[in-house]
Amino acid sequence: MIKKLLFAAFLVIVAIVLYFNPNFKTIAAGVAILLFGMGMLEEGFKVFTKGPLQNILKKTTDKLYKSITAGAVVTALLQSSSLVSVITISFISAGLISLSGGLGLIFGANIGSTTTAWLVAGFGLKINISTLAMPMIIFGLIFTFQKKETFKGIGNVFAGLGFFFLGIYFMKEGFDVFSTQINLTEYAVSGFKGVLLYTAIGVVITVVLQSSAASLVLVLTALAAGQIEYENALALAIGANVGTTITAVLGSLNSNIAGKRLAGAHLIFNVVTGAVAVAFIYPLSKLVNNIADWVHIAATDYTLKLALFHTIFNLIGVIIMVPFIKKLENYLLKIFKENKNKEVDEPKYLNEAILKFPGTLVSSLLNESKYLYKNAIFEIVAHALNVHRDAIKSDERIKKIVEDSKEKMNVDVNLLYYNKVKNIYGQIISFAARGQQDLKLTKEQNNRLSELKLANRKMVEIIRDARYLEKNVVAYLESDNEYIKKEYNKFRKKVVKVLRVIYLFRKKEEKDEYYDQLIKLKKAAKSALQADNKSINKLIRKNLITTDMASSIVNDNVNVNDLIMKLIEVAELLYSEKDSILENDK
Repeated sequence: MIKKLLFAAFLVIVAIVLYFNPNFKTIAAGVAILLFGMGMLEEGFKVFTKGPLQNILKKTTDKLYKSITAGAVVTALLQSSSLVSVITISFISAGLISLSGGLGLIFGANIGSTTTAWLVAGFGLKINISTLAMPMIIFGLIFTFQKKETFKGIGNVFAGLGFFFLGIYFMKEGFDVFSTQINLTEYAVSGFKGVLLYTAIGVVITVVLQSSAASLVLVLTALAAGQIEYENALALAIGANVGTTITAVLGSLNSNIAGKRLAGAHLIFNVVTGAVAVAFIYPLSKLVNNIADWVHIAATDYTLKLALFHTIFNLIGVIIMVPFIKKLENYLLKIFKENKNKEVDEPKYLNEAILKFPGTLVSSLLNESKYLYKNAIFEIVAHALNVHRDAIKSDERIKKIVEDSKEKMNVDVNLLYYNKVKNIYGQIISFAARGQQDLKLTKEQNNRLSELKLANRKMVEIIRDARYLEKNVVAYLESDNEYIKKEYNKFRKKVVKVLRVIYLFRKKEEKDEYYDQLIKLKKAAKSALQADNKSINKLIRKNLITTDMASSIVNDNVNVNDLIMKLIEVAELLYSEKDSILENDK
């Protein structure tokens, strides 16, 4: 609602300004073209950077200095801090990187975003870039009409750069024309009062344009045209930095906890950085002059000096915040808490953010499936056997566990399914289907999603088998017939053994050893389905069990062995060492 109101207000303001001052239309058109170019650039780079970019960002978050460097370099190359932010939120949501690693990327992105000012001040305002813009747009648009995704990506990058440069050209031309009629420097405000006023104006401009880069380009072109004083331009740059956090906060209102935490970090970082820059603007300005003299930047080249100032105060912000990053992380975790009242049947890893990239979708679906398997499915099967989970996880002998587990647990398998499984299962299938429909998946990723859907369907079938088994387990454990009790204890021992080996397979490092055991148990279950049960036939011939009991044993023999094979198959699908998460995300 807030964003809609801001957008409506922006349209009204633009309409009023254009009506009363038509000369402003060239500047406004330049801003619009520049924003359009930035959008095309981001779309173009997405095609080429999915696999490599996500791998780089994921692998550089184990150390703070690496994540800051990666965030700065990637943002500088892509000219899109928003793309880095989207990937970071998606990665944290999927559990691929930690919050502190994500904070490092965001801090680095702030440094990397300062290259826009250098690009505009050192290149865009020094030559007639319209001569470069037109050919770039023409060739870029030709490529965008090609069917191959790579060519479309190339086209978007070239056209995006062309529109970016063309936007700068129109803004510069607009201010040149504008300056012949109105001299905006007459409205310059000197002193600290002016710093505060123009910082606030910078915040408002960035909130309206929804882009700090566009705001900065606007300031640079106005400065180059002599329409604003250098001192006021410095304050506008500070305001642009702070204003971009408002955009991030508004964008996070409908996001998940990861998005809110990162938006909070972004807000704290930029507000602290902005406050320091405002408080020390005059010493920083002198520092910029000294460095400019040292690197031979002309004393009157205010656009390059502004770019230098923008870089320096962002670097200072990172230097100030780095020692407090752990405290910041703890603070954000405390402020933005996971919902403790979250229902047990609500997904733990699935949210809209993971649908941004194939890798995060696969990773989150895998984690959600594992969580469902090791908690709900493990619990349901164990309780259907009238056995406690802790006993299965212990080192106690399986025979003793089964013999000691005589007390009726009064478990309703149907209720457990509806309370703990049904919704999560539906969400997993839904997210997988959406990913296969909407995302550009590799063959390996598509196959992996199909495997995960299969694993979840088998989990539902396991519950069905457990439901059938549970009724007879409860009934016959209380029977006076020792023979029927013995047969059902055999079933329980078989399943408990499988559950224990699966648990060890999940938890222990010696996976090969337990995997081999699971394969043997799977083969044994398959053989048991096909073999005649001589012991049951013997019990029937000697009239040791009734015909109803015999029928139950025969049916449950099928259920037990079918359940065992499915339990092992799901373990294979979920815990095999496959990794199509990022390496193939291209």
